Amino acid sequence: MEFGWIVFALAVLTALFLDLFVFHRHPHKVSLKEALLLSAFWIGVGLAFGGYVYYIKGYDRTIEYLTGYLLEKALSIDNVFVFILIFSYFKVPEEYRHKVLFWGVFGAIVFRAIFIFAGLELIKHFHWMTYVFGIILIISAVKLLTTEEKEFHPEHTLVYRIAKRLIPLRPNYVDGKFFIREGKMLFATPMFLSLLFIESSDIMFAIDSVPAIIAISKDPFVVYTSNIFAILGLRSLYFAAAGILPLFHYLHYGLSFILGFIGVKMLMADIYKIPVEVSLLLIGSAVALSIVASLVRKKEE
Repeated sequence: MEFGWIVFALAVLTALFLDLFVFHRHPHKVSLKEALLLSAFWIGVGLAFGGYVYYIKGYDRTIEYLTGYLLEKALSIDNVFVFILIFSYFKVPEEYRHKVLFWGVFGAIVFRAIFIFAGLELIKHFHWMTYVFGIILIISAVKLLTTEEKEFHPEHTLVYRIAKRLIPLRPNYVDGKFFIREGKMLFATPMFLSLLFIESSDIMFAIDSVPAIIAISKDPFVVYTSNIFAILGLRSLYFAAAGILPLFHYLHYGLSFILGFIGVKMLMADIYKIPVEVSLLLIGSAVALSIVASLVRKKEE
């Protein structure tokens, strides 16, 4: 293993340790102030690691890292809206939501590794997969603009039906446990079901975000580290959501533009390679403009 991977692993493990055993040692409701401070902390950690990327890999890979980080950060905001629906539906007590998100992010670290390295290998051995990923992103961009919000009914999903068939369920929350034992029987609580939907939603979002970030860089280290450091701050972003959701009213337009742009970038890869600096500028501008437009709308209201 390269030394850079060791540093990355130590950084992530240290961050997860601090998050679980220091910042959230005791279950509690996360305030908006605490969430914003933790969000700033995670952004600082991600940018600081960008400095390390510059030290070991130079300017070009650092720009790719920052672009990938910003891209995943923007796309992950969509996850937050889904988390809100999941926690509301299952009525997860606020003091236990961080625990669910912690293990959800832990699972995302594993699943993203599988998707990213599989995607890179596919493009390495089958160049035409670049066009497949590009088309997927363009379709996702169009769907983001045209699909209306639907009510959340997990009981109608395949995930719920399989879980109910394989694991006996209990409707009660017991001290924030995912499973409880009654006699010789093991039962799942709504905490486990909410975690299951958090994980399955991340897998669905990875279908968009992984091809998008692979379009930015083909360096496995850059792709994976930028993706994971963006995801690490997702929990804090969720808890800050109540106070900052008005900033994201028009974000879906910005995300649609970003996905469409990255899709076109992949389709044009053999004709013209768009400089990564241009990608960084356009992605940052799309996010900034959507936030400014949301603020203007809020002010008018």
